[in-house]
Order: sequence, then structure tokens, then C-alpha cells
Amino acid sequence: MKHYSDIIYSPVITEKSMQDRQKNVYTFKVAKNATKDEIKYAIEEAFKVTVKGVNTLNTKTKKRRVGRYAGTTKAYKKAMVTLAEGSHIDL
Repeated sequence: MKHYSDIIYSPVITEKSMQDRQKNVYTFKVAKNATKDEIKYAIEEAFKVTVKGVNTLNTKTKKRRVGRYAGTTKAYKKAMVTLAEGSHIDL
């Protein structure tokens, strides 16, 4: 099994993810090749919580411009982790 730092990259901090924390759902950027079982194991090991469910999605690139320079954002995999009652993560 991989170490949890190889699977979990960072939390996703947006308005929607902050609202989801009220429902005990936390959002993380994860490795592209990570499975739901690996993500569940990594979250449980890293934060010592009980995971109820994991939903994942692959984000697509978006075109962005800064002045005359055009480019794209990076594509990444996002995991929404639902924790069991009584569990929470301090980020």
C-alpha cells in the first residue's frame, strides 16, 4: 500500500467545499491513479477518522489568459470524502 502523502495532495478550499463541511464532507486533490479504496485508507491513516464514503471526479483543463499570455489550468482528480458521525478534520 502507498503512503498517504503519495495519494493526498491538498485540501480544496472553495465556497462550496466550505458549505459541504457542514454536512461532514471534505474535498481533497488526490493522485490521478488513486482508487476510492486507496483514498479511504489514506484519509483514515492521515487524520485518524472513520470514512463513510468517497466520491471522485476528474477535473478538466480550462483556458485562461493573463494579458497577452494564454494557457490552460492543470487537470487533477478531486475526492469528496464523507466522514462518519462524530468524526471531523481540522484544516
